[in-house]
Amino acid sequence: MKKLNDYLYSGDTVLKILQRYSDDLKQSAKEMDNQIELLHCNFLLQIAELLQHNDFLTAQSQRIREFYNLMANDYPFLAFTFKGRIKSLIRAEAKFNGYIVEYIYDYYIEHGTYPALPELKNALNCFRDLIAYRIVISLPKCHLKEGQTCADEEINYLYDVANQLPGFLEERGFTAELSSLREQKKSPLLKAGVSPYYRDYIANSQSSGYRSLHITLYDNIARCYVEVQLRTKEMDDFAEIGPANHLGYEKRQESERARRDAIPKGENIYFDDAYERGIILQQLELSKLDVNMFSAMDNSLINDGCGLYRGRLILPYEHLSRFQYDLVD
Repeated sequence: MKKLNDYLYSGDTVLKILQRYSDDLKQSAKEMDNQIELLHCNFLLQIAELLQHNDFLTAQSQRIREFYNLMANDYPFLAFTFKGRIKSLIRAEAKFNGYIVEYIYDYYIEHGTYPALPELKNALNCFRDLIAYRIVISLPKCHLKEGQTCADEEINYLYDVANQLPGFLEERGFTAELSSLREQKKSPLLKAGVSPYYRDYIANSQSSGYRSLHITLYDNIARCYVEVQLRTKEMDDFAEIGPANHLGYEKRQESERARRDAIPKGENIYFDDAYERGIILQQLELSKLDVNMFSAMDNSLINDGCGLYRGRLILPYEHLSRFQYDLVD
């Protein structure tokens, strides 16, 4: 079985690693008549195209940037950041294999049998966040009137921004996807015309305490999906350095993807391969990797210049409130 881990110690570039891994995986898939491995190859080629930061990403980020300009004009008193990133190779590989493990395991628990190949292939047609943008807003305290709280006012502005975003981007070649969050509560702050497109993790808070607004759009020009997340600074702090931080999220995912007690080894090759790839990815010692433009002292101190582990930034934009220190009448 071909594994990404086998290609991370030769000093190659990330793109060379992707090429070698994909080529070898494709050859093995043909020999074994493994359609899931062929799907895996196509997924890797998609990651390679994104990491090269081709012209379509530049054009896409420029259209996203137009919304940044709108916000800077309409909300000059707000401070906010726009960030865009491409999911890293290691996390994308973990996610692909993790989806296989989770889908087969849950299907087996529910039905007592394994999903048919077409069902599994269809379940893997679900990657919508390989490109993701995040908008984080903050209201300077000088704009608060007596009796107002920063958290409440920021949430009001956040939903106001969310109400404008889909229509603005649809005029520029994007199409909003219906929310996949089932039976979600509806916030009265979201307009009826846009509410069906948002996964509202503010009105529908998670057990971890994570809060955010998520929307998925299809870019008809670049022909790819993008995810946009909207948060207040408080929500972002909670997600990035608080109890809902990404490390904790990944640990929960690792636990989900390490389940195999109900499925005997050797009964389902798709599960076995994905499970093994996922487990050995979790065991990587980043300091021992030899990848061009990547180095690490340990699994926390990392200098990633190639999108191997932390992903690549597309557009970091920051807007500081023009009235950061002004008093408001």
